[in-house]
Amino acid sequence: MTQQLAVPDWPGVAASLVLVAGTAAIAYREQLHLTRDLLVAAVRAGVQLVAVGAILLIVFRHTGLPGALAWVVLMVVIAGQVAGRRGAGLPHANRSATIGVAFGSSITLVTLILLHVISTQARVVVPVGGMIVSSAMQSTGIALRRLVEDVRRARDAVEARLALGLSAHRSFLPNQRSALRTALIPAIDSTKVVGLISLPGAMTGLILAGVDPLTAIRYQIVVMYMLLAATTLAALAATRVAERTLFDGAQRLVVLPDLTR
Repeated sequence: MTQQLAVPDWPGVAASLVLVAGTAAIAYREQLHLTRDLLVAAVRAGVQLVAVGAILLIVFRHTGLPGALAWVVLMVVIAGQVAGRRGAGLPHANRSATIGVAFGSSITLVTLILLHVISTQARVVVPVGGMIVSSAMQSTGIALRRLVEDVRRARDAVEARLALGLSAHRSFLPNQRSALRTALIPAIDSTKVVGLISLPGAMTGLILAGVDPLTAIRYQIVVMYMLLAATTLAALAATRVAERTLFDGAQRLVVLPDLTR
């Protein structure tokens, strides 16, 4: 017989603040100048999660799949803005990041739904979509940041290839591949050691909810595969879009602004 998960009540949640207080005390004692940031982050996280929980309660009960998809779209827009900041200096970085996140997330999520891997219930689509969008956001941000670094560091090499008659795409291809490799390494490494170093979030949540470990493993395998797809597709789309903004009409590499000044 499956035991019901014992979820902490609100007094229990309040009691967990002792962990935040301890962390803040250590930061203050060690003069890390992070005490205020830690406290603000803790309060902000609590407020945001309560607000999101209330909204999701409405989405799950009243809006169904359309509401769930609308929520995923909102997550994509926010993720695009966050990832775009990693590519600060690139022309239209936010647009490149948003397109990348949207491309990777939509293809991955739609594939899972069409193949009946996940159900179309809002309470399934929203958390699964959140994991997909988050993974796509991280890989996109890493890829765009690497592009910025390569454009500045390898400018002479790119211009040399242009001078030899190569197209803008061929001249920049080695740098694009480098950015993609950098973006995909964290996801690949996580997939290699899944279950050996730590139990991933989806599997842990199901086990805590009383689901049989072998059943939880099936869901986690799907999660790892979908995250690999989302990270790859998102980083690829973002770098391709960003590449188009790095060259002018005469196929000359643009000069990026120096944001360190």
